[in-house]
Amino acid sequence: MKTIVLGGGVIGVTTAFYLRQQGCDVTVIEREPDVALSTSFGNAGVIAPGYVTPWAAPGMPAKILKYLFKPASPLIFRPTFDPAQWRWIARWLRECDLERFRVNKQRMQRIAYYSRDCLHEFRGRHPFDYGRSQGYLQLFRSEYDVELAQPALAILRDAGIVHREVSAAQCVEIEPGLRWARQTPLAGLYLPDDEAGDCARFTRELRAICERNGVQFRFDTRVAALDVQGGAVRGVRIESERGRETLQADAVVVALGVDSAALLAPLGVKVPLYPVKGYSATLPVTDEEKAPHAALMDESLKTAITRFGTNLRVAGTAELGNRQTTLREQALQTLMKVLSDWFPHAANPTSAHFWVGRRPMTPDGAPLLGPSGVDNLWLNVGHGSTGWAMSMGSGRVVADLITQHKPEIDLDGLTLARYRK
Repeated sequence: MKTIVLGGGVIGVTTAFYLRQQGCDVTVIEREPDVALSTSFGNAGVIAPGYVTPWAAPGMPAKILKYLFKPASPLIFRPTFDPAQWRWIARWLRECDLERFRVNKQRMQRIAYYSRDCLHEFRGRHPFDYGRSQGYLQLFRSEYDVELAQPALAILRDAGIVHREVSAAQCVEIEPGLRWARQTPLAGLYLPDDEAGDCARFTRELRAICERNGVQFRFDTRVAALDVQGGAVRGVRIESERGRETLQADAVVVALGVDSAALLAPLGVKVPLYPVKGYSATLPVTDEEKAPHAALMDESLKTAITRFGTNLRVAGTAELGNRQTTLREQALQTLMKVLSDWFPHAANPTSAHFWVGRRPMTPDGAPLLGPSGVDNLWLNVGHGSTGWAMSMGSGRVVADLITQHKPEIDLDGLTLARYRK
């Protein structure tokens, strides 16, 4: 079966890997000169199935209002005249209900845990270094943060997920570098089975494996449109240095992140994706003793600090309302404040390399996998800020569906059907 995957981020490349494993002839189309140069490039790198949480959560609207006008804020909101923004926000507000939150979080955890199992199986066959670390520590600054975390903690307990609620002193035992922190955590939550790793580095290594197994990559190539004949997708119209051409295919997978919505709209396929911008800073470690060993999350400012070998990644902030990938000073200051509060002597702030990416968010948090409603056209989109945590499982599920194999997990609530009810 001839298949084309649109998008060379971690979602597209994992999908290509599993399609090739199933015996498909696979071509990946990517507008950048290499894989993982957009949203997959500078993310936090955390693979925490127990932590994956919808942005639509009880108390989140109030928290957004609380931080809206503070200089260090986990959210930057830029109202626009774009109707899509307000439709998305209206849907998001409905999903902040406690019962909806529980349903959405369980859906996200289902694909995230499956994805981690797929990653571990893959790693057993293809061991390579991608800056992996073990364990994930959430830091709470205040009673308010602890209160907001209670619905998520209840789900962890109900699901039997291994976790420990820890004191400030225990946080320091887990991460000794916190001894030099300028801030004292009120408490913490430790998830020992969660992990982290450099998503872009992993994706580049996976590309090499795919190519050795016969997957073709077409870089510096733009998708102009889908080729539709007789109500079914028959291929993809592309533009590159070679000029314009149409590639024929038996199946096409859309994994273009936020750009997927515009490509799908002419076919009547409506996906409620909106770009919520995220920021990161990457810095070399200058003092090993005073740096973190694994991954942490500042729950108040929703900013992660992750260790990748000799580097630190500080990632967070959600900016809603600006579709351009331009750096905003307010967001960068929030990142550096979090690093300065918890690990002030771990790295030199002047060495920071800043990045911004557009997270493809759905209002309810869960991705959209599988059939699009148009013959031969498949979806692997909407993973938001947890695409790395869901990538292997999502790729495998979509590959199974295309090759008519039964997926190993229940897909209820993970397909476009949930928006058609």
